[in-house]
Amino acid sequence: MNRRQWIYIVGISLVALVLGVLTSQWIYRTSLADDPAIKAFFDNPWKTPDGKSVDTNSWRGKVLVVNFWASWCPPCVEEMPTLDQLQAEFLPQNVLFVGIGIDSPSNIRQFLEMTPVSYPIVIGGLEGSALSKQMGNAQGALPYTIIIDAKGKATSSKLGKISEEELRKAIKSAL
Repeated sequence: MNRRQWIYIVGISLVALVLGVLTSQWIYRTSLADDPAIKAFFDNPWKTPDGKSVDTNSWRGKVLVVNFWASWCPPCVEEMPTLDQLQAEFLPQNVLFVGIGIDSPSNIRQFLEMTPVSYPIVIGGLEGSALSKQMGNAQGALPYTIIIDAKGKATSSKLGKISEEELRKAIKSAL
């Protein structure tokens, strides 16, 4: 190859690199949920996988760790043991984890039989995906975790698998 061909290859590679970086920042971009989205979250008629209605009033006044997930999403499943462990640890500090399953009730029931968790799981379905977008998840991807403080304000969010350290820091800042 001559020098001109190398310059073209390097130039095209640099352009591809810059476009990749910009694209990844767009993909993982999130924003915090505004007051109407938080109100919609609390007003949603949530149901358990067994079809029972959930009283979201019992969630008010607590720091909520809301995790949108699905049984078919490997990163969602991978982070569930950490979420379960942290729920047990932070429960005395008025922190409640809530899992919103973007799946059918039967799939969620079957999944929870094999992978039980100590925090409440509610059915989101397709409406849950739309609510996730309202709550700052522009891409609608999973998993998506949002922290709501005891006053009902979103304090942080994370698209993708959240690490234990990230989650601890987000919870402590919301307390």
